[in-house]
Amino acid sequence: MKRILDRYIFREIAVTWLGVTMVLLMILLTNQFARILGDVAKGKLPKDAAFEVIGLSAAQYLTLLVPIGLFLAVMLALGRLYRDSEMPAIMACRVGPSGIYRPLIFLLVPLALGVAWLSIEGSPKALATIERISAEARREADLGSIEPGRFTVFGPDQAVVYGESVTDDGVMQKVFIERRVDENRVEVIVARRGEQVDSDDPDARMLVLHEGRRYEGIPGTSEFRVVEFVEHGIPYRLPSLTEADPRPRAMRFTDLLKSHELAHIAERQWRFSVPVATILLALLAVPLARSRPREGRYGRIAIGLLVFIIYFNLMSAAKAWTEEGTINPQIGIWWVHGGVLLLTLTLIGLQNGWHRRALS
Repeated sequence: MKRILDRYIFREIAVTWLGVTMVLLMILLTNQFARILGDVAKGKLPKDAAFEVIGLSAAQYLTLLVPIGLFLAVMLALGRLYRDSEMPAIMACRVGPSGIYRPLIFLLVPLALGVAWLSIEGSPKALATIERISAEARREADLGSIEPGRFTVFGPDQAVVYGESVTDDGVMQKVFIERRVDENRVEVIVARRGEQVDSDDPDARMLVLHEGRRYEGIPGTSEFRVVEFVEHGIPYRLPSLTEADPRPRAMRFTDLLKSHELAHIAERQWRFSVPVATILLALLAVPLARSRPREGRYGRIAIGLLVFIIYFNLMSAAKAWTEEGTINPQIGIWWVHGGVLLLTLTLIGLQNGWHRRALS
């Protein structure tokens, strides 16, 4: 009897989780696909890397979609059992809370392990790979990627470039360039045409302008120098493929373990917190899903979503406070998980009459 119930409850939760997670993933990937197409059109990403970036983005999304998908799946599946009066019948067969958690554990353990790998290793690697692909695209970007007739930010110096037209071989006609030399001085260049030329240094290139004029000075003052030229070369450095100081989100976990910086401690705790949150949300969903037979399958979903939003917002706030040193790094994000665990045990105790037994 128990094995039949275990398979039944497991199948209800697993099928619902798969459906919820896939729907949420498709929604996010659809929006991401539109952004990636825009980046490809602007030359920020190579065309042949579009689907690779989408796949890497899916790995990042699953880190958070698996916990919320499992949480909603437990609430939806158990909510249907309560609505159809199947859960009271199951409880009448002397099946207590352990009989509900047992089949849930069979699904929860592999999902929590998968989320742990995604959070600790998979997602940071995916983010680092996306950044490397973007850096490669920026290194390969040339004037042919600039859209004619529009102002475009070009190169690592964030220069504003405008060209009336760009030929197929990458030569830009009627060029306008504005870039900041330092905090006060700006440089404006207008030229009849411009082209990009490789240099001897593989990490640098030369933007060569022909037949133009250069204005350099401080805006709002008369301190300007005007230079006319027949040919003018502007060297610029290409972005590095390996960042000297990567963002904490893209760092390897082994590097995070060696660091004592607050930002790295907060990131380390966050990566551990995601699988912990997966477990706690699944356990919390069981008492939250309990409802009266005629209450409806979706009656508790709004409450569940509110709990999820509060939980992850508190985790994000605790991470930010840890980075800023507002709270002790040893406390960090763990107090949020402690509060959710206490809430889960309280709801389970109230629903199963533990408080009445303690008082009697």
